[in-house]
Amino acid sequence: MSEKNNIGTVGWIDLTVPDATAIRDFYTKVVGWDSAPVSMGEYDDFCMIPQTSEDPVCGICYAKGTNKEIPPQWMIYIVVADLEKSITDVKSLGGECLTEIKTISGQGTYCIIKDPAGAISALYQEE
Repeated sequence: MSEKNNIGTVGWIDLTVPDATAIRDFYTKVVGWDSAPVSMGEYDDFCMIPQTSEDPVCGICYAKGTNKEIPPQWMIYIVVADLEKSITDVKSLGGECLTEIKTISGQGTYCIIKDPAGAISALYQEE
């Protein structure tokens, strides 16, 4: 995801869809990204990489497993200092949590939220 201590920044962007391979191929052709597979066990998600860089700019993922309830939209993951506190603030300020807290092994935890205007994003706390 992102470097530690980037509180308040967009740590990562993912697109989660039923057919990640087809959408990977779409963006490879339309935008010119290269891709690198990310093993999810029985299938691969993809890091998308500009042809002018070695650094990935986003991920394209299958809507399977822990990702099955993520809507098919570009999702930003905003880095927060304390996920539990941020979730409490989301709820008290008229937003809602669309998922329980989920763990990305060895990286951190996140929760997908909807703000009072209806916009969806994820809050992410690094380990």
